[in-house]
Amino acid sequence: MINQRLFDWYGIDIKKNLKIKTVCPRPFDTVLIDKQGSCYICECTSWLPQSVGNLNKQSLSTILNSQTAKILQDSILDGSYRYCNNKQCSFLLDQRPVGWTKTQPVAQIKNIRLAIDNSCNLRCPSCRKELIFKKAGKEFERRIALADGVNEWLSTVDHPVKVHIGSDGDPFASRVYQHFMTSAPIKSNIKYSLLTNGLLFKDFSSNVVQVIENLSELGVSIDGASKKTYENLRLGGSWQKITENLKYIQNLKKKHNFIFRLHFVVQKENYHEMEKIIELGKLYNVDHVWLNKIEDWNVLDNFQAQEKIFQSQDYKTYLEKIKKIINSRQDRFVECPTLID
Repeated sequence: MINQRLFDWYGIDIKKNLKIKTVCPRPFDTVLIDKQGSCYICECTSWLPQSVGNLNKQSLSTILNSQTAKILQDSILDGSYRYCNNKQCSFLLDQRPVGWTKTQPVAQIKNIRLAIDNSCNLRCPSCRKELIFKKAGKEFERRIALADGVNEWLSTVDHPVKVHIGSDGDPFASRVYQHFMTSAPIKSNIKYSLLTNGLLFKDFSSNVVQVIENLSELGVSIDGASKKTYENLRLGGSWQKITENLKYIQNLKKKHNFIFRLHFVVQKENYHEMEKIIELGKLYNVDHVWLNKIEDWNVLDNFQAQEKIFQSQDYKTYLEKIKKIINSRQDRFVECPTLID
């Protein structure tokens, strides 16, 4: 049932009532699965941190119909959003609930977000202290089993489903995600959304043709808009290689017509390049540039130094430039809900 300590950890007041009149469909149509097999009916575990079941022990249909899931869903229907993290959720911070409905959504999984393997070819300072790469052992085998379990479920469904890969590790660096993508059932109702650091895309995308041909969205996480900043923040990355891959993706987009996004985590070392990353997005014909404030993943030794920068006048000056760009375009090319109230 509800774990109070989880909400205390994230600073979520579960007695609140936000009195929101619209209904967020995510707790009704989305399930996020982590590497332990725990399932969450939201896009992010810190936005709605209560697990509603475990894929190692239960089927997805059982998980969606659990009592815990109903409690969380009821908190959306009554408008209180009491279990939601209104300090971090991009939809609540944005205050422009695109895709929300005024009627109760049908409880049917339409979005699967896989966070079952954190293997990556980079060791970014804000994310991890060392390289993480699983390729053997019991833990690796358990993650492979989770991938197989999801693919087994996908083979049985006929309604439209989008599978999101890459919220924890890199889809093309991970042996688990490579296994999932090469084993995925080839069905017209299944679409894919990938978030990658982009460095291995050109080399490995040809190995998962069925995924690329059914790709609806591709996000590239890139925290620098210059060689120096990028290589300082993306340890193990190469500016030459990422720009080559961005060009390759730009050309591939013309063929498959997927949505192309750049993701930029704003922090002390790169806030001065916010405007420059927007220009880079224009150069490679991306559809959106997402700017998001750095979060504390308990990795950085002095996260307070990161937080202080957002109060500085220098940062605020750069942010004002971004606001002017947003106001002048009015097309949502630039998204930054965690930076602008």
